[in-house]
Amino acid sequence: AAGGAARAALLLLLGAAAAPGPARGSQGDREPLYRECLSRCERQNCSGAALRHFRARQPLYMGLTGWTCRDDCKYECMWLTVRLYVQGGHKVPQFHGKWPFSRFLFFQEPASAFASFLNGLASFVMLLRYKAAVPPASPMYPTCVAFAW
Repeated sequence: AAGGAARAALLLLLGAAAAPGPARGSQGDREPLYRECLSRCERQNCSGAALRHFRARQPLYMGLTGWTCRDDCKYECMWLTVRLYVQGGHKVPQFHGKWPFSRFLFFQEPASAFASFLNGLASFVMLLRYKAAVPPASPMYPTCVAFAW
């Protein structure tokens, strides 16, 4: 029993040592200027008549892909903060764990989106090859097909 208690205490100690510390945001989204800009933008643009105006002028593809008024505020305030950092001779900070990228259509990170598309395409091609080569009665067939989807 003493060995089991010692083992449990050791596991608990190792688990506590491996646990991450308190979560902190990226430097950019902790910046008071960014936070104030975001708060002001949301107050002025993301409720009531201003929100209706935002939705009316938002391109259709942006609305269909889920970009919200808050997302637009984050994007605009991010670039305002980046400009001020660069003007002050500071390094460009990360925002929400990501480096700032210019938006192209509704993609804020077009290279990453393209890589994800290629990854999905490769998975689909491999699924088709698997389905052509492996009989559906195989024991793991449903599991592999479900995992591929």
